[in-house]
Amino acid sequence: MARLPIIVAPDPRLKGEAMAVDTVNDEVRTLMDDMLETMYDANGIGLAAPQVGILKRVIVVDVAPSDGEREPLAMANPEVIWESDVMVTKEEGCLSLPEHYAEVNRPETVKVRYLDRENEIREMETNGMFATCIQHEIDHLDGVLFVDHVSSLKRNMILRKLTKAKRQGTLEADYAVQ
Repeated sequence: MARLPIIVAPDPRLKGEAMAVDTVNDEVRTLMDDMLETMYDANGIGLAAPQVGILKRVIVVDVAPSDGEREPLAMANPEVIWESDVMVTKEEGCLSLPEHYAEVNRPETVKVRYLDRENEIREMETNGMFATCIQHEIDHLDGVLFVDHVSSLKRNMILRKLTKAKRQGTLEADYAVQ
């Protein structure tokens, strides 16, 4: 496994739309493994392939408590096929927007269809933090960042701070700014 560089916003590569995976083969499984290692090393709970510069519809998530057993899930071509009418607001952060957070309103429960590591079609209904994380990562596949769900004032403030930090070289060493 290899640790991959995480792209930090603002960066045009984070705004591209990822392409579907034809089949989950050894190459895609290696990507999934590398993404999990990268996510764990950065103390994240989710990561999408565009965040590491790969425009493929692949995400990894693990919302298990950091002091507990890991529960990684890797998904190719994830799509929300149903969402509840009940909305919840939760504070979100992102490895591509380090140290910045905002309240985002999303469906409380979602049903997701995806390809697993063995190229099998799976469906899962989930809620809570897991549902929020999956929706956040699927957004990345469509070039959407969590700050795109907040006011333009808040979004512009966060992006200006990140631009300044990139220019000054003050982002943490965990993040490879490209």
